[in-house]
Amino acid sequence: MKIDLRRLILFLALASLLLTLTNSLFASFRVQKTSLIDGTLEGNHAYATKIASSVQELLTLAQQQLQYSAKVLSTQLDDAKVVEAEAKRLKQQTDTFNSVVVANDTGLVLATDPDLGLIGRRLNSEGSILARQARAPLISPPFVAQTGRLLIMVSHPIFDNSNVFRGFISGTIYLQEASILSHMLGKHFHKDGSYVYVVDSGRRLISHPDPGRVGDVVENNPAINDVVAGNSGATELTNSQNVQMLAGYAPVPGTGWGVVSQRPRETALAPLSELISKVLLNALPMTIFIVVLIIWSARLISKPLRRLAESAAVIDRPETARDIENISAWYFETAHLKKALFTGVMLMYGKLSKANTAAETDSLTGLANRRAYDAALELWKGNQTSVAIIAIDIDHFKRINDTYGHDAGDVVLKDLALLMKACSRREDLVCRIGGEEFLILVPDAKLDAVSEMAERLRNTVERHVFDHVGHITISLGVAMGASHVSDIDALVKLADKMLYLAKNNGRNRVEVAQHPL
Repeated sequence: MKIDLRRLILFLALASLLLTLTNSLFASFRVQKTSLIDGTLEGNHAYATKIASSVQELLTLAQQQLQYSAKVLSTQLDDAKVVEAEAKRLKQQTDTFNSVVVANDTGLVLATDPDLGLIGRRLNSEGSILARQARAPLISPPFVAQTGRLLIMVSHPIFDNSNVFRGFISGTIYLQEASILSHMLGKHFHKDGSYVYVVDSGRRLISHPDPGRVGDVVENNPAINDVVAGNSGATELTNSQNVQMLAGYAPVPGTGWGVVSQRPRETALAPLSELISKVLLNALPMTIFIVVLIIWSARLISKPLRRLAESAAVIDRPETARDIENISAWYFETAHLKKALFTGVMLMYGKLSKANTAAETDSLTGLANRRAYDAALELWKGNQTSVAIIAIDIDHFKRINDTYGHDAGDVVLKDLALLMKACSRREDLVCRIGGEEFLILVPDAKLDAVSEMAERLRNTVERHVFDHVGHITISLGVAMGASHVSDIDALVKLADKMLYLAKNNGRNRVEVAQHPL
């Protein structure tokens, strides 16, 4: 006995559904796994970049503070009271440094804040030796100071007015005690095992959640090897505790330091099993429902897809968006296809609208450009509407650019555009034709009213104070067309003729063609 069509369809549907479900779960597993790993790597990289930027800003600020103090002391290093006061001021004005030390060119300590018991003693620590040798702004590698503390030293040389090296002023940042660096980085430790640490150019830990590891040199770590080479990125690695980590790293510009932000791989992938279980549980009821109703629902399932396809075929029609919105997409796939197609249509319409607006707008002033101007002229040709044209030109604009620069000239053009809009009506079209030349197209107005508007604009511009430039003037030409102007180009030429007449008659004036064209 041969199998009937109903059982065949059911068998094929069940087999296809089972294979599809198995493939979907496997693909979802791989995609989710890759997404979680990539997302964690990208997040750690962004986080490390942000921390590196903050550390750079901190060190830059520290060097600026030291630079200022070095300038203050350049001529007063022999005045003990001034040196002591400046060291105290620098230490107490911010929390940047744990201590401030001023020493002369031989390393003899002249002042400290707080009192470290070093005044009158000669510094022979690694940081002080480097500062005297470099005679330039310096951030030292970590070293143990004469006070027994592990720290880094930010220093700036002191030169007198003859550019003779007199000594240096330095600020220290403690690495194993409370400091601005530990405060900045200490809050980036998380209960899930994620943490941030900082290394110097010698792969030595400057900051680490485990204070006991600060100062250790880390070898065979690909993230550290790459970041001390000045590279930024993310990678999977196994740390010194044999834990697989997802690490992002970024260098601190100008220091040779690197910031590494990492999270255990196991923690990052923890949500994966739960996600797959939820996918399976959510899909199972719908799967059973589809098996029971597969034949009866074939038409119902295909109907919205068919309508979406029909809409996609005529996507350029104005009513397509409304048609898509009215489609009854009652199940998951069609709902998302409908949403995607509707979003695509609206984006296309939006981009076309933006493109048209941008194509008809002057980028500097925001006024209509020549394309919009030409379109308006074509619209008014043969129209039963009277049209007046005001041609405008800035007097001596080249002199403004030559005297104050093109940036100031651009400011003048922008301000003038605002004044023209303020002096015109909503239905008027204000255009920038090129350079300092403008046109205002005035429909449905009498010549006297247009002339008054032109004079009001001239007077407004003359009284306005433009940034960097002061006062400027403009010349204007006005021409009026009859209610059935056919040769609009001739009207434009007449307005230009009046404009040049205004310039020839002394500028800063309005010339009006008394007889309509």
